[in-house]
Amino acid sequence: MRGQDQRSAPSCDDDYISSEDLTRWTPEKGPSTPLLDTVNFPVHIKNFNSEQLKQLAKEVRSDIVHKVSKTGGHLSSSLGVVELTVALHYVFNTPEDKIIWDVGHQAYGHKILTGRRKQMSTIRQTDGLSGFTKRDESEYDPFGAGHSSTSISAGLGMAVGRDFKGKKNSVIAVIGDGAITGGMAYEAMNHAGFLDSNMIVVLNDNQQVSLPTQYNGKNQQPVGALASALARLQASRPLRELREVAKGVTKQLPDVVQRATAKIDEYARGMISGTGSTLFEELGLYYIGPLDGHNLDDIIAVLNEVRSAETVGPVLVHLVTEKGRGYLPAETAQDKMHGVGKFDPQTGTQVAVKAKCGSFTNFFADALSAEAEKDSRVVAIHAAMAGGTGLSRFEKRFPDRVFDVGIAEQHAVTFAAGLACEGLVPFATIYSTFLQRGYDQIVHDVALQRLPVRFAMDRAGLVGADGSTHCGAFDVTFMASLPSMVCMAPSNEAELVNMVATCVAIDDSPSCFRFPRGNGLGLDLSLHGITKDFKGTPLEVGKGVVRRSGTDVALLAYGSSVNEALAAAEMLAASGVQATVVDARFCKPLDTALIRRLAKEHPVLISIEEGSIGGFASHVMQFLALDGLLDNGLKFRPMTLPDRFIDHGDYRDQLAAAGLDASQIASTALITLGRPQDAAKTTLSFIR
Repeated sequence: MRGQDQRSAPSCDDDYISSEDLTRWTPEKGPSTPLLDTVNFPVHIKNFNSEQLKQLAKEVRSDIVHKVSKTGGHLSSSLGVVELTVALHYVFNTPEDKIIWDVGHQAYGHKILTGRRKQMSTIRQTDGLSGFTKRDESEYDPFGAGHSSTSISAGLGMAVGRDFKGKKNSVIAVIGDGAITGGMAYEAMNHAGFLDSNMIVVLNDNQQVSLPTQYNGKNQQPVGALASALARLQASRPLRELREVAKGVTKQLPDVVQRATAKIDEYARGMISGTGSTLFEELGLYYIGPLDGHNLDDIIAVLNEVRSAETVGPVLVHLVTEKGRGYLPAETAQDKMHGVGKFDPQTGTQVAVKAKCGSFTNFFADALSAEAEKDSRVVAIHAAMAGGTGLSRFEKRFPDRVFDVGIAEQHAVTFAAGLACEGLVPFATIYSTFLQRGYDQIVHDVALQRLPVRFAMDRAGLVGADGSTHCGAFDVTFMASLPSMVCMAPSNEAELVNMVATCVAIDDSPSCFRFPRGNGLGLDLSLHGITKDFKGTPLEVGKGVVRRSGTDVALLAYGSSVNEALAAAEMLAASGVQATVVDARFCKPLDTALIRRLAKEHPVLISIEEGSIGGFASHVMQFLALDGLLDNGLKFRPMTLPDRFIDHGDYRDQLAAAGLDASQIASTALITLGRPQDAAKTTLSFIR
């Protein structure tokens, strides 16, 4: 038996991992999975009966818990779609039929059933499986999705492409875990309704992010036997085909009659389908649901009917699921164990990772809270990422001054612009990689109008296990190219706290700062003008600082790369090379006086940044060239992220692959100084 059931919908306990089940797991082998052991690919489940499919679902759920407990990763999203995953692969013929997972972190069960079970122990690790769907990983992943709200657009494109080629395969977009809150999903549904191409949209509504139609667990109709029966009726082939015949007849009638008939049908559908169906019907999708997303028999019955119906047009199947379903620690955790480190599967207790210092994210949140204590105009905006951005800490102290806009970065930026128009001090707190989605709004709604919106860009640079989809590679390039934008990057937690204060002080233009994933250095903040409550001191805009002085080579670093540059300077000293290390602090405006001095006092100048080509180095080179500083023999070398995406893995492995770790900085300096043999020795010494 499982723990207490907190849901109102009746369901069988067989899908739950009980305490007795957990006690039978072995530490290394985990749960017993006799049925799953016979499955390598979806074709192997086609002859399973209903009871076998339910048993398979429980074994997949257990396998996910066991595997993720060893590696860490996204746990609860995949647990919530186990029944759906089994049903999709039972009903449809993948990979010919296309299943697009949105967001891709729901797809752990999908990976297990599509030939990747043995590799699950490598997920999110160097050279291992991606934590998201990935086209070049498997033919069963027709579209990569590390961000969200893209599946319906991609699926519609695939459906139209299929029709162009005269094929008949199914295209299924599974959108959930809040992804339906992204405006792009509605743009796609609107277009799908207009094109009327055959495709299936499965809405995985786990009630974790409030949808526009209030599918948030408060106003949702109970998912029970009546809703199940109505959904089966709506999905029946005769009813849908009858509607198609009726549509064909009404098209021959006068427009006014057509409109009246459509409204009658719409209202009738609203009466027999779930709350909110009118929204999807208005967009042109045939709505079915809501269904209990954990009732495997119902899901299979509906998907079979939808798949075999001889009708034209997009269909939306609405499933109500429970995030973390079947694993009590995940169901009862405040964050539903969304993203976890390694944990004890018996209790769900995560293995504590000892760090000498708090995370950059928490330092940011505490610094912003300190500013908010002093200035009632300070407010914060995030896009469904309160925990990831640290704003859950801010919200505890200022619940009325933080705004969650859902997965809607475009809206977040322009909303912040509107707040700035009214004299507030808005911080748009968005991961670097997610801010890309709001770039047009940054340009037109913020920069063009010189509105003082502050952009706090977390997860800048390489991000380890989350990989290329979440890597903050491009923000320096796209932000520093904008007129009037002040761009900063801290090298440590003290600099970060002071940059928060600096942004508050900048009230005549937009500003931004980027900071990495990971922990601070453990500095004594009081030595950097920071009070016990994390109130920082504004920096002088456009001024860098010399961290170490030398004469042979100047290492001009931006952001977290300063620490690699300092380590490289130690290596160079062992080779008799004295390096100056400068913490640039600002990409825009540059400290041109300091850079001019570096260029004149050193034969070699190297810029270092954990960002793409076109970023900090480009601004430095532009200044050097226009100031004539490259005309007299100065050797300048830019070190940036390479012009390729770097896959998931350990952060240090990624940094080495990017050519930006301390040994490679030292080697670049030695080679540029004409000492390639010493460079090779330095690299070998570092490896040892």
